[in-house]
Amino acid sequence: MNNAWEKVQLARHANRITTKTLIKEVFPDFLELHGDRLIGDDKAIIAGLGSFNGISLTIIGNEKGVDTKDKINRNFGMAHPEGYHKALRLMKQAEKFNRPILTIIDTPGAYPGVGAEERGQANAIAVNLKEMMQIKVPIITVVLGEGGSGGALAIGVSDYIGMFENSIYSVLSPEGFASISFKDSKKAPEVSEMMKLAASDLLELRVIDEIIPEVEPLSINPKLGIEAFKKFLSNSLNKYQNIEINELLHKRYQKFRNIGVYKVISTEMENNNEEH
Repeated sequence: MNNAWEKVQLARHANRITTKTLIKEVFPDFLELHGDRLIGDDKAIIAGLGSFNGISLTIIGNEKGVDTKDKINRNFGMAHPEGYHKALRLMKQAEKFNRPILTIIDTPGAYPGVGAEERGQANAIAVNLKEMMQIKVPIITVVLGEGGSGGALAIGVSDYIGMFENSIYSVLSPEGFASISFKDSKKAPEVSEMMKLAASDLLELRVIDEIIPEVEPLSINPKLGIEAFKKFLSNSLNKYQNIEINELLHKRYQKFRNIGVYKVISTEMENNNEEH
């Protein structure tokens, strides 16, 4: 079993398959759609229509890029506000035509540049969180590589969340955590274990619902992982295909409200209760 820092390296590996490759392998009829109808088209978010086992889907994901030129063109998977606008536009379209939604997370986080902030980065993410909680079709999410901060959560509010075995999902990067907490980004390998960012940790904490196995890392042998993903997607769609809408929305809301909820029972309080 790999430790947390090794999983970080595997999730970021240059040869790990990206969203574009996963879509090409699983949805050969994929039709990409572009633009947010407000600012422009953000290539860090790939979105469109495809089908799986006869079911029409809206598919939205972060795309990091494959080679150097493509990575720069895709801004290394870090979306601007127009990327999140585009994602929400396609989700609303999916709702209108009663199509389930698949979101694929693979990003270090939302782009923190001046231009993105000037165009309302925080607001774009916040609106997506609010609207996704109310979308009246099933939403399935898979964490493919990195799941970083609000940039990941902006397309991650869903009914069922799966993570590939060697992916990560966290509030910020280990380097960021180490810089903030210890004033030393070089402590990233040490703090990654503390962050509980691995799939096994997040399943135990009930942040995610399922781990998609990687017999070999996706950077070495993606075919086995793709087959495992197909099984995950088939089971997930069957699970939510006929669910009543009000029940779907209620369960989605409760799912996220319950994340981080815990109960502390004081021994002193227990003793006092017993005495009275």
